[in-house]
Amino acid sequence: MSAPIISVSNLSKVYRLGVIGSRTLKDDFARAWARLRGQPDPLLKLGDARAERREGNIFWALSDVSFEVHQGDILGIIGKNGAGKSTLLKIISRITAPSTGFIRINGRIGSLLEVGTGFHPELTGRENIFLNGAILGMSRAEIRGKLDEIIAFSGVEEFIDTPVKRYSSGMYVRLAFSVAAHLEPEILVLDEVLAVGDAVFQRKCLGKMSQVAHQGRTVLFVSHNMVAVQSLCTRGLLLEDGRIKVLGSVDQAVTKHLESVTQSRVMASEREWPDVQKAPGNDYVKLAAIRVRPATPTPDGLIRMETPVLIEICYHRVRRETVFHLNFHLVNQQEVIVLTTSTARCPAPLGRYVSRCVIPGDLLNSGDYRLRLYVIKDGAGHDWADEFFAAFTVVDMARREAGWMGREPCAVLPKIPWTTELAAAS
Repeated sequence: MSAPIISVSNLSKVYRLGVIGSRTLKDDFARAWARLRGQPDPLLKLGDARAERREGNIFWALSDVSFEVHQGDILGIIGKNGAGKSTLLKIISRITAPSTGFIRINGRIGSLLEVGTGFHPELTGRENIFLNGAILGMSRAEIRGKLDEIIAFSGVEEFIDTPVKRYSSGMYVRLAFSVAAHLEPEILVLDEVLAVGDAVFQRKCLGKMSQVAHQGRTVLFVSHNMVAVQSLCTRGLLLEDGRIKVLGSVDQAVTKHLESVTQSRVMASEREWPDVQKAPGNDYVKLAAIRVRPATPTPDGLIRMETPVLIEICYHRVRRETVFHLNFHLVNQQEVIVLTTSTARCPAPLGRYVSRCVIPGDLLNSGDYRLRLYVIKDGAGHDWADEFFAAFTVVDMARREAGWMGREPCAVLPKIPWTTELAAAS
């Protein structure tokens, strides 16, 4: 096997919380000399790793991270917020230095991290293209050869001679991605590039990343979009609390991540709030209970794919004059909104109400689902929302009993009737 294009060994990054501007030039030299010799930061003054983690003013963003990336790999780096993904990319991009450990990189890096990095705000879009090319070691002639392609892909032709400080976040990211992808660095580092921009731009990004990989270049891709990670990446790295939890196939990493997400949001499918004063809600509606169950009783209480799902929301109207209705999103384990629906307007009299709906059987795919609830005030849009109120699981017993443990890669799986007959001879 060829030598890795990126080699990370025992990498750690520690931050002192609440400490600003306490270093001297002597301290900086001491830290730099220690890094060159592969030694820990001499100014941390900490004990063993476990003791270090217990100190309240110390935060380990990364801890003892080691892995290798080879040419042509598309590595999906995933994990919850705060897991250390962005810190890792900043170290690889040489924006920040590690506290301990080292990293070897064989090739030029093009990075697109959070909005605001990589471009000078006072320079125009065109000038920033030349600036980034120069940083990558390209000549002006090489950059000119790519200029038209970069501008066309970004879709900001009309504003290319405007200072980028006047760009919207979407315009900024479109140009920054176009620059990073078209200036042909050996390594492309992307942090949440799909979080900004419309669906058309996102599709262009995915297509370009796939093209870059087929050209033999390496991509490090951080995203919370598990569908994009699975469809694009060849390997997966799951970070948890600054440590590597999974390093292997992308399916293995995504599956473990989604299990962790589901476990961290474990909620009963039936929840009640007997005290109106402490119940979630706002100044005119308070929740009393939410129940998710099979609409037709099952012996084991499981919600099968063919079973209709009953959703029941109980609430108190505590103020008369406000006109509102309830809305919910059903979110699957890939963070995709599978469906959304709303109640009718709540009746005017004060009191306790129950709203029910039934999701038909043979519609939802197997997997874990969560209920996200909104209160919609007439003329004002979303007036109150809570992230997730209830969770439930749909099981595919028929396929499980047949010995197949997989899952179809789709959000819904309706039972669609087909007919087949012998075609008449022509």
